[in-house]
Amino acid sequence: MKTKVAILGAGIGGLGAAVRLAAAGFSVTVYEQHNTFGGKMGEWSKDGYRWDTGPSLFTMPHYVDELLQIDNIENIDFSYRKLETVCNYFWDDGVRLTASADKEILAKQFEEQLGESKETIQQFLSDSEQKYEITNLVFLQQSLHKLKTYFSWRTVKSFLRLPRVQVFKTMGEVNNSWFNNDKTKQFFNRYATYNGSDPYQAPATLNVIPHYEYGFGAYFPEGGIRSIAKSVYNKAMQLGVEFHFNASVESVEKRKKGYLINSSAEFDIVLSNIDIATASKGPLKSLLGSRGQNYEPSSSALIFYWGINRSFSELDTHNILFSKNYENEFSDIFNNKVIHEDPTVYVHISSKCESNDAPDGCENWFVMVNAPYDNNQDWNAMIDKAKSNILEKLSHNLGTDIAKHIVVENKLTPRMIQTKTGSNGGALYGSSSNNRMSAFLRQPNFSTKHKGLYFCGGSVHPGGGIPLSLLSAKIATDIIKDDYKVH
Repeated sequence: MKTKVAILGAGIGGLGAAVRLAAAGFSVTVYEQHNTFGGKMGEWSKDGYRWDTGPSLFTMPHYVDELLQIDNIENIDFSYRKLETVCNYFWDDGVRLTASADKEILAKQFEEQLGESKETIQQFLSDSEQKYEITNLVFLQQSLHKLKTYFSWRTVKSFLRLPRVQVFKTMGEVNNSWFNNDKTKQFFNRYATYNGSDPYQAPATLNVIPHYEYGFGAYFPEGGIRSIAKSVYNKAMQLGVEFHFNASVESVEKRKKGYLINSSAEFDIVLSNIDIATASKGPLKSLLGSRGQNYEPSSSALIFYWGINRSFSELDTHNILFSKNYENEFSDIFNNKVIHEDPTVYVHISSKCESNDAPDGCENWFVMVNAPYDNNQDWNAMIDKAKSNILEKLSHNLGTDIAKHIVVENKLTPRMIQTKTGSNGGALYGSSSNNRMSAFLRQPNFSTKHKGLYFCGGSVHPGGGIPLSLLSAKIATDIIKDDYKVH
C-alpha cells in the first residue's frame, strides 16, 4: 500500500513537491484553498490585455526542466527563450544603462555609460560566481538542519571558504568598496530586493544573486510566468496527483500513526506549502504554536496593472527607474514601514515578448514598487500618494504624461497579497535576510518534534522566489524519501 501524503497549498513549492513525491511512488493529495494552482503565480486579463500578477523574472530554468523530465517522459509543453537585454535602467538625471545578458558587453556598457571600469565589473561578476560555487551545494540544495549535511567533504570545503562570501559585512558596505560610481553601487545593491531585503542591512553574501542573472541568464517563458505553474501542474496530473481546490485546511491533528486533515482524511505524511507564520496561526497551530511566527517579514510590493494604449521603444521587457536616494528608500520600507516618496519603479512588459498579451500597438505594464509588509498602515492614503509619485517618475523619464495613456487598471497591495496567498503581512519572500544568520534561522524543511511533518515554499529554507521555492520542494522531498526509505 502506498504511503499517503497530504500537501497543503498548491503554490510552486507544493506543485514541485507533488511531482517529486508522485514520481517516487507516494500517493499524493494536494489541498488548495483557492480555485486554482500557482499561489503568487496568477494571471489577470481584461479588454485584450493579460498580466502575470506575481513573479515576472525567470532565472535558473533548469530547475523547471528537471521537474518536467523527472520520469523521462517529455510530453509537457514548456518552452522559453533567453533575453538578450536583461533590463533597461533609468535615472532621473537622464542617465540610462542597457544591461546586456552578455557579460563582456555588459562590462563595456558600464564603462561607456557610467564610467565604471569594465575590469571592475568583470571581477565583481567573477566574485559573484565564486560566491555561488561556495554556497550553492551546501546552503541552497541541502538542509542546513540535518547533521549529516556537515559530514561531507564538500560542506567542509564550503565552510573553509566561508570568509569569501562576506557574511559579516553588509551588501552596501562591500559594494561601496568595489565601485566608484554611485549608480553602479545602486545597480548591484538592487539585488537584495530579489529576496525582499535591505542591502544596507543584509549580508554581502547576497552578492551571489547577480550570478543567477548573468551567469545563468534571464529568460521569458512562452505564455508568460503563469505557464511555469501550468506546466508543473500538468506534470503532477500526469503522475496521478489528486488536487482539491476551494478546499481550506482548517485543522491538522497528530495521530498515533499519521495525521488527520479536517478531522476526516487520514494521511501518513503532511507537507505544508503554506507560509510558515500563517500555518502556525492556522491549521498547524496545535503542532507549531508560535514558533513559526518569530521573524521579520521580507518587503512586500504595491503593483499596478496598467493597459497602455501606445508603445514605448525605450522600454524593454524589464525596466528599472531608480530612486534618487536608495538608502532612504530602504529605511522607509523597513524602519518607517512606509513607501518612499521617491520610489524605485519596476516596469515589466510581457507584451514585448508575447504579443498576444496586449492589443496591437499597446503594452501591458506591470508596475511595481517595493513596499513594507502590512503592519496596519493607512494603505489607502499611502497607495494614492505612491501612485502619484510613480506616475511623476515615469512621465519625467519617458517625456510624456503616462496617466493619459492608461486605459485599463488593476492593483495588488500588501494586504491583498496576504488575503490572496496567505503570505504573512503580504511579504513576498517569507522572512527578510537582514541578518547575517538569516539563512540558518529559517524554518527547517522538517519538524524536529513531529514525525511525518514537513515544510516547503518561500517562507522556509532556503528562501523565496521561483528557483528557491523549487529547491525547497526538492530538499523537503529528499528528506521524506530518506526518512521513508524510498529512493
